[in-house]
Amino acid sequence: MPIKIPDTLPAFETLVNEGVRVMTETVAIRQDIRPLQIGLLNLMPNKIKTEVQMARLVGASPLQVELSLVRVGGHRAKNTSEEHLLAFYDTWEEVRHRKFDGFIITGAPVETLDYEDVTYWDEMKQILDWTTTNVHSTLNVCWGAMAAIYHFHGVPKHTLEEKAFGVYRHHNRKPSSVYLNGFSDNFEVPVSRWTEIRIEDIRAVPELDILLDSDETGVCLVREQAGNRLYIFNHVEYDSTSLADEYFRDVSAGVPIKLPKNYFPHNDPSLPPQNRWRGHAHLLFGNWINEIYQTTPYDLEKIGTGA
Repeated sequence: MPIKIPDTLPAFETLVNEGVRVMTETVAIRQDIRPLQIGLLNLMPNKIKTEVQMARLVGASPLQVELSLVRVGGHRAKNTSEEHLLAFYDTWEEVRHRKFDGFIITGAPVETLDYEDVTYWDEMKQILDWTTTNVHSTLNVCWGAMAAIYHFHGVPKHTLEEKAFGVYRHHNRKPSSVYLNGFSDNFEVPVSRWTEIRIEDIRAVPELDILLDSDETGVCLVREQAGNRLYIFNHVEYDSTSLADEYFRDVSAGVPIKLPKNYFPHNDPSLPPQNRWRGHAHLLFGNWINEIYQTTPYDLEKIGTGA
């Protein structure tokens, strides 16, 4: 099945060109099924790029998915036009009455700040609490994962002496997990962050279960069964060139930055990087959406009621 997004969204044409099946409202209403309702709280500065990355993975599911774009109301985006936001996004206040089968919370470029110093932290806390009653399953990504695991369990983040930046080998610690169906025993994942969540802090919380980790960069994916939440601290959704874009941006700005590890062929930034994580990104999102489909109530209004 295709993913349902507005046909004027910039991501629409990009996804079509990549072979991702998308549908318009006209086509969707002719199908007598209930599409899964997935919300995307997009906290990234370049919202259009993030829309494409997430829609690409959500849209690869064989199930019909309706993607709703959401933003925090207490923060003004600097890198996305107001026209785009008004045309395609609702604020969380505008959707807080709704129920969602799945909800994705992205990263944000505020990871070195204390949570309480983030200008929209109060709204974030409300959103995270709201997911416990209005969302069947939440996928928290990078800073979104750090914020959520801190809010719900008090797990702290720690600043790294050097940025974790590159493509790193990861290990499958729970092959029997429904979220890791089809995963290799080890594989590579892009990492780009100045902070970390430590394994010992995760293990101190009985409700949390580590699914993926790396010898070099630590915890990657954590499951919380009771809250039906996933926390992923790295970037399986990244494009082939995402790390290169970050590297060349910092070089142009005169910001000290090392080459991303294990990324450019022969460590030569003039050579195009190869994507070695795409397959596992699709597996993770597909497994997540399949688990939602298998367990979510048919009646959306029963989400959060225990019925």
